[in-house]
Amino acid sequence: MDYTYLFKKCELCPRKCGRDRTLPGSEKKTFCRQNSQLRVAHIGPHFGEEPPISGTLGSGTIFFSGCSLRCTFCQNHQISLDGSGDIMTQEEFYIKTKAMIDECRVHNINFVTPDHFFPYTFRLVEQLRENRYNLPILYNTSGYQSIALLKLAEEFADIYMPDYKYSVPEIAKRNSRCIDYPQTALDAIAEMIRQKGFLDSSSENNDVASKGVLVRHLILPGKIENSIHALDSLFLEFGQSLPLSLMSQYHPVLRHDDPDMNRFLSVDEFDAVYSHALELGFKNMFVQFPSGYNSMPEEQSEFLPDFNDESPFKGNRGR
Repeated sequence: MDYTYLFKKCELCPRKCGRDRTLPGSEKKTFCRQNSQLRVAHIGPHFGEEPPISGTLGSGTIFFSGCSLRCTFCQNHQISLDGSGDIMTQEEFYIKTKAMIDECRVHNINFVTPDHFFPYTFRLVEQLRENRYNLPILYNTSGYQSIALLKLAEEFADIYMPDYKYSVPEIAKRNSRCIDYPQTALDAIAEMIRQKGFLDSSSENNDVASKGVLVRHLILPGKIENSIHALDSLFLEFGQSLPLSLMSQYHPVLRHDDPDMNRFLSVDEFDAVYSHALELGFKNMFVQFPSGYNSMPEEQSEFLPDFNDESPFKGNRGR
């Protein structure tokens, strides 16, 4: 089926700009900075996700150009803010994805921040299924999703991996220009869980996941109250059994007008948030410890991307 009609009056993300993205120059008027032409920055196996997602063979990541959130601190800024990437037809998209599956035997297909190109992902999943490629389909999202589009995505998704970035509206407004993020994201996560349940793999067994929801939270420097409130909100909405990934990988890759955002997360800040998660009793946590925490090694920079390189992630090379 052709889903590109969704570009005519675009409401693919909660901003609902209503722009006709099929028109020439429409990318200058949309928040995501993309028209209806598919633009892809990278297709390849990735080993930097949580163990049930990366497994031993890697997650089949597809990074899209542009973004409907455009965070001021995005480590993928070369593609999310600057928009670098290659224009592809639907058929080229399928051929390149098929080649990755055949050559690398990845565990899943991982659409990274795909909202503004949902129509192409839906058709790709149909093409894969038509050709008997039945590996799990993962939507790796910002959490800022439209319920209507999630319902449309239900038949094309097996796993959702949303962020829950902000619990404080003012922080969401300052960094992503979406003061409605906290409740919008909670509602979106609830819809994802309604569809798929919790991730069918735990932090104890690390079996490769095939279905369910895993929520991520990135701790921001100087914003501990945001993380504490985020954990409280997730606990109150979804309980202790919610699969949760607590991340400390913040890198100040862009100059920010907030001094705290120009530095790395401190061990004390991480410890305050991690301790609170333990106090709440989350039972299924994937934890990314910062460098220096109980002598944990520095590994995070291996997965800080450079999308100007053919192989953007150093940690993937040689695998």
